[in-house]
Amino acid sequence: MPPSTSSTTRGRLSIVACESGRPFADRMNQELLEIMRAENPGIGQVLRSTEEVAFANGEVKTVVKENIRGDDVYVIQAIDDPLSGRSVNDNFMALLTAINAVYQSDPDSITAVIPQFPYSRQERKKAREAITARLVAAALEEAGANRVITLDIHAEAIEGFFRRAILEDLHASKELIAYFRSILPAGCEEELVVVAPDTGGAHMARHYSMVFGCGFAVVDKARDYSRASVVESMRLVGNVRGKRVLMPDDLIATGGTLINACRLLREEGAREIYVACSLPFFNGPAVERLDKAHAEGLFESVVGTDAVWRGEKFAQEHSWYREVSVANLFARVIFNINRRRSVSELLK
Repeated sequence: MPPSTSSTTRGRLSIVACESGRPFADRMNQELLEIMRAENPGIGQVLRSTEEVAFANGEVKTVVKENIRGDDVYVIQAIDDPLSGRSVNDNFMALLTAINAVYQSDPDSITAVIPQFPYSRQERKKAREAITARLVAAALEEAGANRVITLDIHAEAIEGFFRRAILEDLHASKELIAYFRSILPAGCEEELVVVAPDTGGAHMARHYSMVFGCGFAVVDKARDYSRASVVESMRLVGNVRGKRVLMPDDLIATGGTLINACRLLREEGAREIYVACSLPFFNGPAVERLDKAHAEGLFESVVGTDAVWRGEKFAQEHSWYREVSVANLFARVIFNINRRRSVSELLK
């Protein structure tokens, strides 16, 4: 099938999957084909054949095995892949080689699809240190990306780090809210409070509270920036006594702050606590901590998305974990971009 020359599209839609991004790409590909075939039943495959080659010294390269000249190409990568032995840096370098391999193939446009934006917590100086998120943005542009699609980026300032590429920051709130509506009792608004785990998450939590039409509170924490992931003190601004609590966040790393917040909310009289996060990284001791906290009754469940793919076995082994898919969200956004349609309408 030759690339489209229609002014209503950006060219033939093509998906290129990096090795760690392949599970998410496969799920998204199925959603995308259903959307495309609703308009054109005869549409063919959009996932293109590529090979990621690893060398003995740790170097990596990507080889594109199909003609994608003139195509609208989307390169999918999971930067933090808990099911592989690859590091964040390994996967980021693989992403850059894939983007540049596509660039060398002369496409119409290149979009990097990275639900987990690397180094997003290093967007400003707190001491004599790099603003690493800016380096990531520059590297993506230098590799050849015209656009970057990510999910609930930790710091909105990163949008200003791109000089040429467009950053599309998607939100998992609609999918997560739909899940909680399905499990919470109808008419529970009077007994529900949405709690921001810190002041930085207040905007997200306020959105949840407005959608549910319920109360709102904030955990105010003082962080010790001389030590990684260390919080000195916490206090609650708001009332959760006798309430069901829903605590949304963009990511969970080591889980220490989350568990301390849950303990504080229990001490303040919260009846049930549900946690939602877009990116369930669960780094280091996080899983062990969450297992123990759930056994203590600090929370009912943690609901994450498949933007960090943990596999079916993980949910079976950890009864507190639930997963919501954002593959359809990414598929619809990619389809609309390719068809030159609004993306903001999808995010309302």
